[in-house]
Amino acid sequence: MNTKESNLPAFPFGAVYYRVSNPPRKDWERDYRTASEDANNVFRHWFLWSAIERTPGTYTWDDYDRQLDLAAEHGITTIIAEMMTIAPEWTTRLYPHARIEHADGTLAQQGMHPSCATGGVNVCLDNTDLLERAQEFLVRLVDRYKDHPGLGGYDIWNECNIQEGTCYCNGTLERFRDWLKEKYGSLEVLHEAWWRPGLADWADVAPPRRLQPYNDSLDWLQFRIDNAYAQMAWRRDIIAARDPNHRITAHGIAMTLRRLAPSVADDWRAASVVESYGLTWGSSRHGDEPWRQAQAMDLVRSASRGKPFWHAEAYGGPLWLQPNVLGKPRDEGRICYPQDIRYWNLTSYMHGASGTLYLRWRPLLDGVLFGAFGPYGMDGSRTDRSEMSTSVARWAQAPEQADLWKSRPIKGEVGILFVPESQLFLYAQQKSTQLFSDSYEGAYRGFHDANVQADFVHIDDMQSWDFLYLPFPVMLTGETAARIRAWVADGGTLISEGCPAYWGDRAHVGEVQPNLGLDEVFGARESYVEFAPDLLDDLEVNVLGAFTWGGSYLQSYEPTTGTAVGWYRDGRVAAVQNDYGKGRTLLIGTMPGRGYTVHNGDRCGRFFRELFAFSARTQLVERTDPRIRVRVHDGGGGTYLWVANPKRQDIPVRITVNGAWQFSRTRTLRGADAVLEGRTLSLTAPARDVTVLRLR
Repeated sequence: MNTKESNLPAFPFGAVYYRVSNPPRKDWERDYRTASEDANNVFRHWFLWSAIERTPGTYTWDDYDRQLDLAAEHGITTIIAEMMTIAPEWTTRLYPHARIEHADGTLAQQGMHPSCATGGVNVCLDNTDLLERAQEFLVRLVDRYKDHPGLGGYDIWNECNIQEGTCYCNGTLERFRDWLKEKYGSLEVLHEAWWRPGLADWADVAPPRRLQPYNDSLDWLQFRIDNAYAQMAWRRDIIAARDPNHRITAHGIAMTLRRLAPSVADDWRAASVVESYGLTWGSSRHGDEPWRQAQAMDLVRSASRGKPFWHAEAYGGPLWLQPNVLGKPRDEGRICYPQDIRYWNLTSYMHGASGTLYLRWRPLLDGVLFGAFGPYGMDGSRTDRSEMSTSVARWAQAPEQADLWKSRPIKGEVGILFVPESQLFLYAQQKSTQLFSDSYEGAYRGFHDANVQADFVHIDDMQSWDFLYLPFPVMLTGETAARIRAWVADGGTLISEGCPAYWGDRAHVGEVQPNLGLDEVFGARESYVEFAPDLLDDLEVNVLGAFTWGGSYLQSYEPTTGTAVGWYRDGRVAAVQNDYGKGRTLLIGTMPGRGYTVHNGDRCGRFFRELFAFSARTQLVERTDPRIRVRVHDGGGGTYLWVANPKRQDIPVRITVNGAWQFSRTRTLRGADAVLEGRTLSLTAPARDVTVLRLR
């Protein structure tokens, strides 16, 4: 085992503990003792620049020293979450130019942070003088704790996103110009790319403060992403140079499908920078439908590309007064019950997470988030929720489960192809990513509800797949279209939603549709099109003999080399099947993913089963009750079946396992026992729980 692994628990389980100034100092030693007794082995703390360098050049470390000392005493590993972007208030006086500037020209203001009882100001690290000051804070932080026995690693970016509509300060402007110089080389090339011949000098170039579907806006959105992850890598490199012995991690919000363009939330980019990754996810905020947490975990697992990931901020308590939960019923996660903790944790592991940290060990006593998230009481006392948490932790950490964690979720039966430029374009065009995320989430949900495992596949990784579904592909670059053409010609099977590459490079509409040579790939030409998302949510389509709702846009076709296999109600061709090279395609002229989302899956369950059948594969796992979700893990530790029952009553179910796995008996690791007949298991899945069975 390498050094970075040896100072971390085999199965991390714990919480975020210290955020200035909660919990109270008087309780720290007792809390650490309780946490250790209750199978917690990791705490993460927020190391806020504003709380540490209280006057320029004067650092106050006492509270944090005590946290790491207590960790070492009680066998708890510390993850340092550095928070340099929450800067001391004195920076607004010494570095007034470095305050974050919004698109409307307003500047970030001093104030209290909503998630901890301390103040500060959000600053922009694109300003060299402030960056040097922040680097000094980070260097001092690492040098102080790198050899401490209580240290386990560093979390270098909390939730991996930035505020929408930022930053327009002069420091960011200069970085944007440098980015453009590297991309285009000269102003003359930029003139052609942007259709902006009046830019006579690089000093004339400025980012658009009002986004439009033109190339200058798309470049600005892409720059924000590249710049944010360059800063993330900068933090990683500073820490790694001074402390090569501890793991560097981070965690996002599993919102790439919604927040890439507005807030640079890119799970693939973030995971590529660090050695392990994770996510914040809670049902009270996002909804407790069975597919939602699964989708978040599968997105982050896919983006981690085989790296370990944790449920880095999980919910272990209620959420009271946030606007996005007011009005929600108590049984959708707003009020957290012990069985919810059990189900949420085990569902995360079922989809590949290998550790849990709650957002709080015990709740904050101040601010709008008072009382939220923690499994322990307001005073640090044990609760029925903490007892359930301890039960899950002891099970996960038990030696009997060592083999279980050596196996991982199998590769998905279908890949949902992620093409980022379509989201950036839609955001520039409509100031919203809703149509994009509805299509992706609906497609995932359609397969998930049929118990077909769908992984998310970045366009850069498509070569390792042979069956892909492409949602909302309305803008593609020439490079992306060429990759898709080559991939299909080489034997891939592609199902695409409508209007593929309608907009090509520079957000320019193609005169032949499908654009960029994709008409040959799909064996069809456009005969009619409508862009009226407000009118098309009740669009009815029949494809491969199955009904589905469409949505967003409508495109109909004249087949060329392809064959019509789908129709709208008025008789126009809605879908075309084609052979191209060694591969096959199915083009559907609208967005069934959006239809599934808007109509909550009504009447279109069979449609996604037919789409899977288009791959000519046998479904790996079939079950008799659609409320039950089943996943297979396989690897060095053996083959395991995870059976999730999200409902609040026991459900009898029969599960048939297809595929190449050979087994003649089962053993229950937790949950219900199963009766095996051939390749079919019969069991009663316990309410709000996950059963884990080993197949041998």
